[in-house]
Order: sequence, then structure tokens, then C-alpha cells
Amino acid sequence: MATHRIWKGAAVLAAGGLALLGAILLSQRIDLPYIFREALAGNFYHRYDPLIAETAQQHGLDPNLVKAIIWRESRFQTDKVGSSGERGLMQVTAAAGSDWAKAMKRADFNPEELWKPEINLEVGCWYLARALAHWQNRDCPWAFALAEYNAGRSRVKRWVNSSGQGQNATATHLRTFMDFPSTRAYVWSIISRSQFYRARNEFPQQLQKPIR
Repeated sequence: MATHRIWKGAAVLAAGGLALLGAILLSQRIDLPYIFREALAGNFYHRYDPLIAETAQQHGLDPNLVKAIIWRESRFQTDKVGSSGERGLMQVTAAAGSDWAKAMKRADFNPEELWKPEINLEVGCWYLARALAHWQNRDCPWAFALAEYNAGRSRVKRWVNSSGQGQNATATHLRTFMDFPSTRAYVWSIISRSQFYRARNEFPQQLQKPIR
């Protein structure tokens, strides 16, 4: 009986230790499964880091945020096709590509170009920067812009209107009145993932932007 109690006590301590370790890792933005897969994948998760840094800087974006979007959207797969025809690393739609081409006066734009990582990131970052500019006066522009990136501006406006707060609507109001659970999960998983990349110093400090 004494031996049984000792083993039971040891098991409880071990479980408690694992729970504590998990809490510490979570608080430090450490994702062990991701780190393990990353180690096995070689350079796969980092091969576009220079392009991400360059394109994000050109559009005034935090590269951690851009990389987090790529992680969520495509898991760094350039040939990923979304359920609605979204393409590539940042899962850009042909419509978004056309909007970008019109803004850039690219009359020769072909949606097939979205399969090219450099074009995909250019269009995706342009779209994200435009969304951030639109929501820049909110308490957390990242949340509003990411919601727009995922669900479209008209839906974000509907959620803001549903809150009854108008220009005073905060990210908390947005989260409360957002009736797309998938978009809610999308927004806050990307913000969390961007913090994970930031904690690991994946990009130079001078390129990083305040989390807003």
C-alpha cells in the first residue's frame, strides 16, 4: 500500500509538473509541436523570410504579422488552393489581385501570377495595409484588419454596426458581435502567432511594428 501511495504521489507530481511546464511554455509563446515540425522541415518554414521582411517593410507592415497570416492561411505552401479559389502563400483571391492591379495600373495582370510567391506577398500585403489604414483609429487595428482580410470589409462593418458603438467600437465589441466563429478564431490565432514569432526574434527589431 505504501508503495502504491508513493507511485500515485509521484504520478500526481509528474502531472502537475507537466501542467506547470505547459503553462510556462504558453506564457512564453513557445509552441513545442511547431518547433518540432520546424526542426524536421529544415528551411521550409523560413525560406520566404527575406521576401516577407522586404515586402512587409515596403508596405509598412510588421513581418511577424505577415508571416503569421501565411502560417494560418497556407502553412507556407505556395500551391495551396482555398475553398473559394484563394491562391498561394497568403491565399489571395483573383478579385483582390484585380483590385491591386487596378491600383498599380497593371493592365497586363493575369491571376495566374498569384502563384508566384513575390506577387502573392505583394498583393496580400497591399490588401492588408489598405485594411489597416481603414481601421487605423480603432483600439486594435490588427484585429479589425485581420477580420476584413478573412471575411471582407462589409461583414466587419456589419459587426461594428451591430455593437451600436459606431466609431467607438473596440476589438472587444468586434469579437462579441462577430457571428463567424471561424473568423474569430482566425483573428486571434494570427495575433497570437505573430507574438510567437516576435518572441523568437524571427525578424530584425527595426522592422517590427507595435502590436495594435
